Amino acid sequence: MDDSSSDRRAATRDSYDAIAATYTEWIADELTAKPHDRAILGAFSELVAATGHSETLDLGCGPGRITTFLAALGLAPAGLDLSPEMVAIAQGLYPNLSFTTGSMTALPYAESSVSGAVSWYSSIHLSDSDLDVACAEAARVLRPGGFLQLAFQLGDRVDHFTDLAGFDVDLDFHRRSIDDVFAVLAPHGFAPVTRLEREPDRSGRFPETSRQGYLLVRLEA
Repeated sequence: MDDSSSDRRAATRDSYDAIAATYTEWIADELTAKPHDRAILGAFSELVAATGHSETLDLGCGPGRITTFLAALGLAPAGLDLSPEMVAIAQGLYPNLSFTTGSMTALPYAESSVSGAVSWYSSIHLSDSDLDVACAEAARVLRPGGFLQLAFQLGDRVDHFTDLAGFDVDLDFHRRSIDDVFAVLAPHGFAPVTRLEREPDRSGRFPETSRQGYLLVRLEA
């Protein structure tokens, strides 16, 4: 990893450490307000379970809301996040699940050790080069036939934020198309399964300003 990637990683970590408690409180009920998200994660969980293995990674797990949702659907998930504060909160909220501090670009898991992985709005903070490394790492830890589910905002720009909820942050948000994300995944042995785009939800507690993209891929045997 070059110096710019290391600097960006540190800035992202420090930003989420700063907002961890406020973010956790704000995001806690998001899935209850997002039927599309619940449906997508439900379909993903069924496909992973059908492989005969339930081990799944929640990459960029934050406070663990997706991790525990996957557990309720019958998977055996473990969460990973760059932010130690997020991991500490997740472990406190869900003590029966496993959470680890680490990077999507250097996963601390063995080769072919899981059958599912989720990147739920976590790839948005990765540069193009780091996204490629993260896709390679996902392919390494997945068993052949395993599934990777990504969710991200659609677009073709990078938004930089220096303030979130009154906290000083230093965060890049990469908006990408589904085609662009799959173009990075394909060389690592992933085949497309489901592509879904939806319009922004502009009402309720969790309004969105951009269209949302969901991409499910399968690691070819």
